[in-house]
Amino acid sequence: MSSPTDAAVTTTDAAKVSANPAKGSDRKDRSLEGRSPGQLMWMRFKRDRTGVISAFVVLLFFVVAALAPVISWLYGKDPYTLYGQESLDLLDEFGFPTGPNGGISGEHWFGLEPDLGRDVFMQLIYGMRTSLYTSVVVTIAMVTTGVLIGLVGGYFGGKVDYWLGRLTDFLLAFPSQLFFIAFMPVVVAVFVDPQEETPTYIRATAIILVMWFLGWMGMSRLVRSQVLSLREREFVEAAKVSGASRWRIIRKELLPNLVTPILVQGTYMLPSSILSVAFLSFVGVGYVEPTPDWGRMFAIAGRIYEEDPTYMFFPGVAMVIFVVSFNLLGDSVRDAFDPKAGR
Repeated sequence: MSSPTDAAVTTTDAAKVSANPAKGSDRKDRSLEGRSPGQLMWMRFKRDRTGVISAFVVLLFFVVAALAPVISWLYGKDPYTLYGQESLDLLDEFGFPTGPNGGISGEHWFGLEPDLGRDVFMQLIYGMRTSLYTSVVVTIAMVTTGVLIGLVGGYFGGKVDYWLGRLTDFLLAFPSQLFFIAFMPVVVAVFVDPQEETPTYIRATAIILVMWFLGWMGMSRLVRSQVLSLREREFVEAAKVSGASRWRIIRKELLPNLVTPILVQGTYMLPSSILSVAFLSFVGVGYVEPTPDWGRMFAIAGRIYEEDPTYMFFPGVAMVIFVVSFNLLGDSVRDAFDPKAGR
């Protein structure tokens, strides 16, 4: 049994609601308002703390790489000047930094490179720029090719699917790492005479071509398997009955349903491409002196780690942080698109 005070409050509240029926209905309409799949994905992603932190870390790397010239101007150093040769007190008679921890100081935040005496901080920033830019171009090319071939093979089927499948199987049979090492000099020689010095953009083009040639097959297989299941669905059959062209069915019916697997797979392909670019430079067939690159820094560190272990620390930590962050971001994007996948 309610008290007179409670009854009075209830009556007053009812009067307020009846006096403002439009406001109450607006609240109800807003609460029942539908959300698009993109909005639902964004809401789920924002609730994933790991994904948000990983996204900020990845974005920070790209911003730093894009602003490398600005950072160089503010820092007062560049990745090419031989500071150890200009100031003889920076390197000892064996070519190693004279200061502690690889020559770390207020002038050189991450120390100096042995032998040549270049600034490690600038080498790292510009090396990050080189690796990220190359990997982004490679990843876009691989994703585009894989999606195109997977769509065509999966939707048309028959002989088209058979021959595209055999081409994919043939390329998958190549040992990719050995192919990179063996064919990089061949591809470079196509553009430049072996007696001449190879420009950096030619090496970048060769790296992109070789990695693209052997990197799109995984995406193609994934897209083909998805298309094989989607093309038998009711909405595709309805589009065929309505007289829609094949191009319209692929563009309007199939592609929107492939965004999730393509995006998730792409987030895994980018860090893998960065590791491949670093591997090519590490074994001496990728970027060479004086182009700053993560892989070239690892190659130098591998030679002098006993005398100067600090040189390995900064590029190693930077690459580990970026690769782990991007992989965690890929997991978060997958869970945001398909929350049941992580169960």
